[in-house]
Amino acid sequence: MVIKVFLASSSGSTAIKKKQQDVVGFLEALKVDYTPLDIACNEENRMWMRQNVPEEKKPTNGIPLPPQIFNEESYCGDYETFFDAKEDNSVYAFLGLPPPPGSKARAQEEEQEEADEDREEEELQSEEEEELRQLEEEEGLEETQEEEAE
Repeated sequence: MVIKVFLASSSGSTAIKKKQQDVVGFLEALKVDYTPLDIACNEENRMWMRQNVPEEKKPTNGIPLPPQIFNEESYCGDYETFFDAKEDNSVYAFLGLPPPPGSKARAQEEEQEEADEDREEEELQSEEEEELRQLEEEEGLEETQEEEAE
């Protein structure tokens, strides 16, 4: 899976430059493989980005600004959604990537899997105990009926 970050190398906006630096710096700090795609120098990149940002995510003028983040062809979000994911410690989920081994997110994921397995095991054990109880009741009922018949 390749994370694609659409950037503008020659943006006149300081705010856009800071947002782009924030995204790229954070991905590099996490050692996430990504591909920067320049929309300022490459018309193909600009058109692809504009066409693939979902309508509901586009600003009122209809032209999404960088940075825009994708996982392959799947839209992840813009800077604001990236920032929210960063604040919530859910960047890997935002990017559609599994958390790295040894991370808190991976540990939580594994704990959840273990809890799910334990719950399934308990449910299965409860079902088996219920079946056994029903069998014992049926056997007891049969014995009672045999005694009454004698």
